[in-house]
Amino acid sequence: MTAREELTVLGRRADIPTDYDPGVLEAFTNAHPDRDYLVTLRCPEFTTLCPITGQPDFGTMIINYIPNVRMVESKSLKLYLFSFRNHGDFHEDVTNIILNDLVALMQPKYIEVKGLFVPRGGIAIHPFANWAHPDFGYQEKAAARIWEQLDD
Repeated sequence: MTAREELTVLGRRADIPTDYDPGVLEAFTNAHPDRDYLVTLRCPEFTTLCPITGQPDFGTMIINYIPNVRMVESKSLKLYLFSFRNHGDFHEDVTNIILNDLVALMQPKYIEVKGLFVPRGGIAIHPFANWAHPDFGYQEKAAARIWEQLDD
């Protein structure tokens, strides 16, 4: 199956979701599953809502992953991230939800998601979450990456 056959959103007009919707995520087949390489997706216009006040929160989501067999299609990722605009969750929850949804979609060799949220009330929150597939030996690196975040 070709990438064009696998994808339903790319190259077509798509409706922007009005609430959280992991169903818009799409994946395509990695052409180089035998090679470890890093894909970085930087999403500087991420918006979500505070679940208590309903106030908007803005930030940059950074997704790094080493693909396995499947890769996330970027337009579907954009629509997925847009789906958080009317969704209320704390920064830490949103970061982990995104990680969980991308793991479910792709089962990558390794993935990490970091939220760089704009300060509100004088505090910037930068949650970081990662996951390593048990079959590829990245568990030690995943554990080390948590502690590397203390330097940021």
